[in-house]
Amino acid sequence: MKNDKLKPIAAGLCLALFLMLIALLKLVDVKAIGPNGSSVGFAALNGAFFKLTGENALLYTLSKILGYIAILTAVFFALLGLLQLIRSKSLYKVDRDLILLGELYIAVVLIYILFEKLIINYRPVLEDGELAASFPSSHTMLAIVLFGSAAMQFETRLADAKTRKAVVICCQVLMVLTILFRLFCGQHWLTDVIGGVLIGSALLLAYDAFDQRILK
Repeated sequence: MKNDKLKPIAAGLCLALFLMLIALLKLVDVKAIGPNGSSVGFAALNGAFFKLTGENALLYTLSKILGYIAILTAVFFALLGLLQLIRSKSLYKVDRDLILLGELYIAVVLIYILFEKLIINYRPVLEDGELAASFPSSHTMLAIVLFGSAAMQFETRLADAKTRKAVVICCQVLMVLTILFRLFCGQHWLTDVIGGVLIGSALLLAYDAFDQRILK
């Protein structure tokens, strides 16, 4: 998004839509269509989509692999920041955009923990024989935030234009593939993935807005 002034607005809009989706999931067409009689909002829509896709073990495995790759990108930049801290012996001498990136990672972890405790709905399938929290899709959120922020970091840190373009495109492709694999693997309701896209986009847009201010 080129217009920096629109980024905070877009982030706020995504967050508002995310919160609205949560409210609607508790109010609209709530029926016990999940395993063990678990209820989910937008039951007709979610049920129809799950019936259409079913479970796909291959896509599920691929989405998990891409999730690990996304986490590795976060580990890479975390180690980069740690290395700067060790060398400079001062947090103030660590690149400000890396500190901001660390704060983004913390926000993602806190949101993940929150929705593990605050159950909006459960997955359409049992996980190891147990009900598991499903909203929002954490893999979707992680893909958008981790691959998206990595692309932004590589955009400013790689000097060679061809290498930079290739790496950024790779991050973007991995992001899209993770979302698609998660959408069609049958481990989430449709609205779980939509929720993951909304909260992930809100976080990434907010990070981008602050990052651009730091770089000025």
